[in-house]
Amino acid sequence: MTAAETTIAAIASPPGPGLRGVIRISGARARELAAKCCRVDGRALALAGRGLCRARFDDGVGEQPALVLWMPAPSSYTREDVVELHLAGAPPLLAAALRRLFELGAEPAAPGEFTRRAFLNGRIDLTRAEGVLALVQARTEGERRAAAALLFGGLDQRTAALRDGLEALRALCEASLDFDEGDTGHVPASELAAGARRLGAALCEARSWEEHREAPRGAPRIVLSGAPNAGKSSLFNRLCRDARAIVDAGAGTTRDRVAGSWHVAGVECLLVDTAGVDPGAAGLEGRAQVHAAGERDAADLVLWVVDAMRPQLAGESPIGPGGPMGPGLYVWNKIDLPGAAQPSAGELPGPWLALSARTGQGVPALEAAVARALGLAGESGARAAPAAMGAARELAARHRRALAEAGEELERGLAELERGAPLDQFAESLRRATDALDRIRGRTTPEDLLDRIFAQFCLGK
Repeated sequence: MTAAETTIAAIASPPGPGLRGVIRISGARARELAAKCCRVDGRALALAGRGLCRARFDDGVGEQPALVLWMPAPSSYTREDVVELHLAGAPPLLAAALRRLFELGAEPAAPGEFTRRAFLNGRIDLTRAEGVLALVQARTEGERRAAAALLFGGLDQRTAALRDGLEALRALCEASLDFDEGDTGHVPASELAAGARRLGAALCEARSWEEHREAPRGAPRIVLSGAPNAGKSSLFNRLCRDARAIVDAGAGTTRDRVAGSWHVAGVECLLVDTAGVDPGAAGLEGRAQVHAAGERDAADLVLWVVDAMRPQLAGESPIGPGGPMGPGLYVWNKIDLPGAAQPSAGELPGPWLALSARTGQGVPALEAAVARALGLAGESGARAAPAAMGAARELAARHRRALAEAGEELERGLAELERGAPLDQFAESLRRATDALDRIRGRTTPEDLLDRIFAQFCLGK
């Protein structure tokens, strides 16, 4: 079943207790699922035109009061049928309501999947998607203003006008190819050059706006991965002070991502705990594997945790030959236990260190290794800027490169035109400049970059 055919659901409100919690549903079955769960005055919910109503939500165990917002396609954020359920903000009640929707056929939404559907369905372009991400991650007033400028179309409006101008100038150029200089349909080269200079000035203005926009900071993203029950959640709890992962002796305790802050060399990093790698998992466990893989794809650094009592790599490696996950470091855990093994020569295809998540032995060495891997500290220990760029920062760099390439193509075409080069060469330069601008709006963005961009979003966004 394709993404367009599935109906997704997720909690869209911040984690933890609150006065109200929000569950968002998007897809063709959104109205059907809401009708199966909600009743109004003892009757099944009937959703007609766009609006809201009060209802009782049946989570399969009991009922809870709900405010139901109905936004039919295409007039919704995702351009699909969307239902928002505003419920009491108690986490157990929200979890029960979400579980009921899954039982009725909804699929768990991946991080950023609502915004990705909005992008794929043409509701927003990639600059506005970046604005959503940057606004969620903003920590200063400057970052908030920069994110709002993107979200409300600051860059998109500029590039859309530039693209229209390039297309119009190219149309004049190509139409002029069919006429001789004395014909009424011929456009003089001087007029084409004047149009190119006007567009060049507008491109310079757009480049200046983008270069002075405060770039999204994006904390370095570190993901814990490895075989089930290797001690990832114990290590997460050891390193993070603001979040806790459930720890149990049985395998498969972690299914949903758990994220928290870990300060490394004075820099706040995002640490993410994921489900243990199990290639043969199906059902809910299988979906957890998909989400975990997305987290690894979006990581600046993967910490591959190995159980020293039962060393196994689960048939997958974040680094080394054949390992597509990018930068990584092996963590040989549980060395405090009697009989813990040491890795043999060549067993691990990359750098490693030993520690005990339970006692904290080896954690300072891990912090130093992570700081070196991410470029957070120089040889003297002084704080330095992160070497790795997150997807949001990569997008900002891509915007600037694309604007620069569009400007270079336009300048090259104008120079050729003024030297008397054929009009078809000028038209080709205009086409290449247009293609460069299309990369900003996401029309030609590689799928792997899209995966990494949207994997950084929160669930429900």
